[in-house]
Amino acid sequence: MHFNEFEEKIVFVTGANSGIGYAQAEAFLKQGATVFAIDLKEDGLVRLKNTYGDKFDYALGSVREKRDVETAVHRAIEQYGQVDILLNTAGVLDGYAKTLETNEALWDRVIDTNLKGTYHVTNAVLVHMLNRKKGVIVNMASIAGFVAGGGGAAYTASKHAIIGYTKQLDYDYVREGIRANALAPGAIETLMNKADFEGDAKMAKWVAEETPAGRWASPSEVASLTLFIASEAADYIHGTVIPIDGGWTMK
Repeated sequence: MHFNEFEEKIVFVTGANSGIGYAQAEAFLKQGATVFAIDLKEDGLVRLKNTYGDKFDYALGSVREKRDVETAVHRAIEQYGQVDILLNTAGVLDGYAKTLETNEALWDRVIDTNLKGTYHVTNAVLVHMLNRKKGVIVNMASIAGFVAGGGGAAYTASKHAIIGYTKQLDYDYVREGIRANALAPGAIETLMNKADFEGDAKMAKWVAEETPAGRWASPSEVASLTLFIASEAADYIHGTVIPIDGGWTMK
């Protein structure tokens, strides 16, 4: 796929150091977009900077911290003047912990990263989008936002909430030029899921067997879907959550 429209776009990505966020950043860079990222770690960000030069920049920080988010967004706006596309991708897992196994610290870490982080970044970017009456937001949900079993109590709660937040976000601002949707990945092979592949990879094999497509997906597959949902070709898609799960949720 090639979208010439992205050559003039500024994309802001959270969680871009690895996994889906890294793949999304690279996919948009390959389309000619300019990308600004935020993450706590920077080895992957440095690779992108070395490869794409002035087309890519980043700030170190946590989406859990409002000050980090505001500083990063301010830098992006100061450097590029606008943000056309926001990808709220940063997230953490909870080790499939049941509610009685979830202490308050774990609950807060998951909710504050996955949900409150999305809220922090969206609000920081949205005011600038509204000034231009134009903007696309793609949030990262999960199959855990549809069904149980894709995570533990905190993760599943956070992803259900992101789906609701995305729908309300689009509903509230669609008449002001904003388009918000979410993606709901299933089994995607990333560093977040590293534990599933350790040892005899029993968990990874089980997940593949339970997925109708019979395999895990790569982050680049999610990135390709992101390109479409952020493009003008998807302009009539609003407040929607698109599964990319190998058929998991059709069972």
